[in-house]
Amino acid sequence: MKFDLDTAWKDATGLLTRNLGLLAVIAGVFFFLPYAGIALALPEMGELQKAQATGNAETMMAAVSALYVGYWWVFLILALVQGAGLLAMLALVRRRANPTVGEALATGARSVPSYIAAQLMQSALIVIVAMLLVGLGAVTGLQVLAALGGVIAFVIVCYIVTKLSLAAPVIAIEGQLNPIRALQRSWSLTRGNSVRLFAFYLLLLVAFIVLSAVFSLVFGFVFALAGEQAALLGEAILSGFVNAAMIAITVCVLAAVHTQLDRLASAPGETLEA
Repeated sequence: MKFDLDTAWKDATGLLTRNLGLLAVIAGVFFFLPYAGIALALPEMGELQKAQATGNAETMMAAVSALYVGYWWVFLILALVQGAGLLAMLALVRRRANPTVGEALATGARSVPSYIAAQLMQSALIVIVAMLLVGLGAVTGLQVLAALGGVIAFVIVCYIVTKLSLAAPVIAIEGQLNPIRALQRSWSLTRGNSVRLFAFYLLLLVAFIVLSAVFSLVFGFVFALAGEQAALLGEAILSGFVNAAMIAITVCVLAAVHTQLDRLASAPGETLEA
């Protein structure tokens, strides 16, 4: 049997509907408030937005570098807080024991070191693969080979991200706190369904980008009419809201995908492809 995109989406929307109130609270505390707070508290965020508006890649990279170099500790704390929130939300929607909010939050706090370790391992693997493929092409001095290496690296990175996308559900839902085993479990669960799963993620990503762009354009225009300060406040609130909504939907999608692939992997007589 193969991964079914329609079933996964229906399961995800069902999870979102049944748990909307609790997910909204956790997403608000762990994602909306921190994100909006940083957008308002750090003056460099305004510089980053201005750099993004220019469309100049070098200007944007310089603004991003200045922001992260100056406030790396803020983003480290933010990563830990949001990692715990993500895991708590996953535990809340899919733990068979139907945990309370407090138990879900405890699961998130307990699991976040494993999650961060798994993310670092995944990032290291991606960086190594990308550097090797792009670097080998660049060493030859031929632009064609360098470009080909970049394309191949992009495809492989997408494959790796798809294969390891279920590490968080494995940690939060299955309780696997060994990051290496969590990554191995994710790789195993997605076997034979990687292309379908990537297509599912890609469709959702495109839909979200379009909807968030329209949402930001409409409300950004409204806030801009109220003046510069109102526009800054509105942008922070809007960005925080979009970020929290994206996380809530992502949690339900990951939980639904994990449940379906776990069921398929446990089906008797199933033949999996590489």
